[in-house]
This record gives sequence, structure tokens and C-alpha cells, in this order.
Amino acid sequence: MVAYLLRRLLFTVPVLIGISLITFVLIYFLPADPARMYAGPNASVDAVNRIRTQLGLDQPFYVQYGRYLERAVQGDLGYSYQLQMPVTQAILTRFPYTLQLTLAGIFVELLIGVPAGLLAASRRSTWLDGTSMVASLIGVSSPPFWLGLLMLYFFAFRLGLFPLGGAGSWQHLILPAVTAGLGGAGWYARMTRSSALEVLSADYVRTARSKGLAGGQVLRRHVLRNAINPIVTMVGMDIPWFIGGVVLIETVFAWPGIGRMMVDAILTDDVPLILGTVTFTAVLVVVSSIIIDIAQAMLDPRIRLR
Repeated sequence: MVAYLLRRLLFTVPVLIGISLITFVLIYFLPADPARMYAGPNASVDAVNRIRTQLGLDQPFYVQYGRYLERAVQGDLGYSYQLQMPVTQAILTRFPYTLQLTLAGIFVELLIGVPAGLLAASRRSTWLDGTSMVASLIGVSSPPFWLGLLMLYFFAFRLGLFPLGGAGSWQHLILPAVTAGLGGAGWYARMTRSSALEVLSADYVRTARSKGLAGGQVLRRHVLRNAINPIVTMVGMDIPWFIGGVVLIETVFAWPGIGRMMVDAILTDDVPLILGTVTFTAVLVVVSSIIIDIAQAMLDPRIRLR
């Protein structure tokens, strides 16, 4: 286990360097001038040039990138022109909201998708199977922003059961989490059904049924335990999407997450904030991948970390 973790950590170093390099190259050749953004639209040319020198933007590309890597290793991701604060502080301020939405959204996906998939697999070729799969297809086909607007209109505006947007309490979290989770629940239902059907045809499942175990016990003890690995893999794939891919949901519900902050940074050409957000997201993706690999090995003894 320790050797595996060391190898994975060593492998992540060139991955993170490559991601940061590609992002830095793309932003370096943008027509935006970070010095002008920092100085303000009314600053004189001399003031802009002075700031450009102070920030090291007049240096060659490799010098700028080397300085960025050196500061990033120390936890310094630069200073945001838009937010007027260090990028690291801005990310850490928004990350708790993103983490809340991620955990709540994945919980909704698993709460709906896994039972629906198991039910469809256990009732294969029946109306329950067909209904579950049609519902899952509707879920994965529904645009998140459209679903979010419907949620806001009916449950917040018309019925007044939840706030219209923002953050700060569990009531604010419910509608964004349900909106983010309903679409993913369809994918979980289809994946769970496919995986469970393979397990249901195994000899040990037929043996368990021949011993008189009830259908629910067979599903819990044998089918779900052996069909859970693809589900765990999907959870690992969901984490990066929730961190940076729920921009539309965060915008609809005015949720102050990292994805929304990244969009604002792009719209305002806030180069340090863009670089810092991409780097932070890449680190989270790599860490979540390692955690998922370890979780799979713990859940399935047939998997060995080498």
C-alpha cells in the first residue's frame, strides 16, 4: 500500500506540471494584459509598464513559468485582480461551498440511482425495469439549467418552500443538490443495473437463492457488494465534475462555488485566479483518483494495489 501511494504521488508530479504548463501557455498568449487589469482602465502607460516590471511580466516565458511553479509549491498562487485578495485565500473561501454541493449531489445520485438500478435488475424485462430505465433516460437528458429553473419556479417562487438562491443554510443547499443529483442518478441507475445483471447470473447468487435467502438479502449481501466497484469508479469521476463542472447550477442558484468563481475570472481576464483555480482543481482530481483506487481495493479483496 505504501509503495503504491509513493508511486502514485510521484506519477502525479509530471501530470500536475503538464496541466499547469498547458494552462500557462494558453493564458500567456491571450490578448489580455494582466498589468492593465491590475492597474485599472484609467492608469497611465508609465504606471502600467511599472506594474508590468514589478510583476515580472516583462520577463521571458520560461522565467515567468518557473517563478509561478516556485510560488505554487509554496502555496502562493498569486493575487486576484478582480477579488483583490490572494488566490489561495479566494479558493479556500469558496471551496467549502463546492464541497457541500459535491457531497450533497453525490448523495442524491446514490440515494436515487443505486436502488433504482437494483430494482430494475431484479425485475428484468418487467414494467418496473422499463419505467426505471425511461426515468433514468429522462434524467440524463434534462439540461441542468432547465431543471434548476423549474426547481426554482415551483419550489421556491410558487410554493415558497426554499430560498430563491444564495447560500448559508441547509435550505439553500437542497435545490442545487437535487438539481445536480437527478441527472447523475440516471447514469448511476443504468450503471448499477448493468453491473447487477452480471452478478445475478453468477453461480454464488443462484446458490444463495437455493438456500432460501430472500430476494432483498440476496441483493444486499451478494449482488450489491459485488457490483459496487463500477459505482465507486463513477463517484470518483463525479468529483471533478462537481468541482468545476456545475457552473450552470451555481449560476442559476447563485451558489458561491469554485466553478462560478472560475467563470467570473475568465470573463474579467483575471489570469492569476484562472491559473490558481485550474491548478487547485487538478490537484483535487488527482487526490480523488488515488482515494477511489484505495477504496476499490478495500471493498473488493480481488483487487490488489501494486
